[in-house]
Amino acid sequence: MRANPIGLHGPLFVSCLLGALLGAGSASATIRYRVSLAEPAAHLFHVTMIIPVEGRDVTTALPAWNTLYRIRDFSERLQTLRGICPASTAVPLDKRQIDKDTWHFWLAGQCQPQDHNAFQIDYAIEWNDPGPFNSQLSAHHAFLNLAEILMYVPERREEDVTVEFVDIPSGWRTIAELTAPSAYTYAAASYDQLVDAPVEAGQFDEMDFVQSGAHFRVVVDARSWNRALLADALGRITQYQLELMGGPPFDSPGKEYTFFFHIGPEGEVEGGGMEHRNSAAISAVSTEAAIPIAAHEFFHVWNVKRIRPQSLEPVDYSKEQYTRALWFAEGVTSLYASLTLERTGLWSKLRFYDDVARQIGDLESRPARAWQSVEESSLDAWLEKYDIYNLPDHSISYYNKGQIVGVLLDLAIRDGTDNRKSLDDVLRQMNQEYGLNRRFYDDSAGVRAVIEEVSGQSFADFFSRYVSGTEEIPYNRFLAVAGLEVKVVGGRVVVDEMASPTDRQHRILDGVLRGSTD
Repeated sequence: MRANPIGLHGPLFVSCLLGALLGAGSASATIRYRVSLAEPAAHLFHVTMIIPVEGRDVTTALPAWNTLYRIRDFSERLQTLRGICPASTAVPLDKRQIDKDTWHFWLAGQCQPQDHNAFQIDYAIEWNDPGPFNSQLSAHHAFLNLAEILMYVPERREEDVTVEFVDIPSGWRTIAELTAPSAYTYAAASYDQLVDAPVEAGQFDEMDFVQSGAHFRVVVDARSWNRALLADALGRITQYQLELMGGPPFDSPGKEYTFFFHIGPEGEVEGGGMEHRNSAAISAVSTEAAIPIAAHEFFHVWNVKRIRPQSLEPVDYSKEQYTRALWFAEGVTSLYASLTLERTGLWSKLRFYDDVARQIGDLESRPARAWQSVEESSLDAWLEKYDIYNLPDHSISYYNKGQIVGVLLDLAIRDGTDNRKSLDDVLRQMNQEYGLNRRFYDDSAGVRAVIEEVSGQSFADFFSRYVSGTEEIPYNRFLAVAGLEVKVVGGRVVVDEMASPTDRQHRILDGVLRGSTD
């Protein structure tokens, strides 16, 4: 039997709900959420937030951004926001809006003393947007990026939190990479940890596997998908990257990681992927299209989620958060997705060359490369929501040029160390210095410092020219180190092997393609 939607309860139910959710209660007790899925046709998540309090007021906020470097103001989707002191008479709280994302609640009336230990905030929020960067409640399923749905108390983000899902349609299950103290309930040590774990609810397919001592769950929402192809690809991707980076870094229960896949026709899914600390959400038009995205998102387990620039810590949900390091966080991750696919045999070396050529062609087609550096592109990520900004005369992509810079760095390191060191060693060293020690690097300066530590050489000139600067890249000077060259054939950029490479060039190219050093 279904309960009524949150926000439509009478006083008796409110009193019972408080007792069940809170118990004794104090300002240090767990903040709890209850999310009703009772209205899929209206695409409304009904949320109840129970906040233990010691005084007579509390301030709550809803994030202005999440999953994309864009201010999206999720508060525009809010409905029926109200607060009560859940006594037997459900005394209303007075409410004052502070700004577009923040509200102050206080008790002006009287609440029975035994009940005056918590405030209850009720609201509905509408989401029906597919894709890994959004949330959705429909007759088919629910997918939740929780920062887009759950309010928080700004000064109390470090408290334990739980979220319980109720009014779940018949036949649906829920899954999230979180501790589950009971059915349909998930717990985390903080708000930040909670909202870094997406939730899927519906009638999805599942498979799992064990790799290098870690347990992987695969959740697939699709009309049709190729189980054998996806299982083989994920096995290869995870095995290689875990070996490359020295084992699983997951801090979830049981060293577990979850892949969420939404696979469907164009128009029903928004292609792309979103990394999370112990999971990834991926949308694609086919199983084949999902595989390169998975290689990219899984490498984010290290680069971004643990090897992380200081400029992104701590997360500020209320405003833009600027970093110069997205070229490394995203662009170099794109390079390692391509290297993973080639080194595991999912791509041929010719397809890898084609990918490098395509990146070069894309950058060379954008006049903005002459005046916007890849660091500046990182800073301007917040402008990507404007169509005009994405035009070739207005910007370059930190994904695109960052991937090219990653190729150049690998070749420069191999050249300067006679193929004894590579960019692989830089990533592993950054994981040791930062990821495993929960420290954060100083944007591009931090990356350069580790490269110089690994290679024993100065990269000041390289960073001045190609990272903070906008000099034209002499592609063939760098690629020749590995016996490769750039050509233009029929108006298309092509990367090809030289006809007669030297032994040294062959060794370096073999190192790039195999992920090895001498």
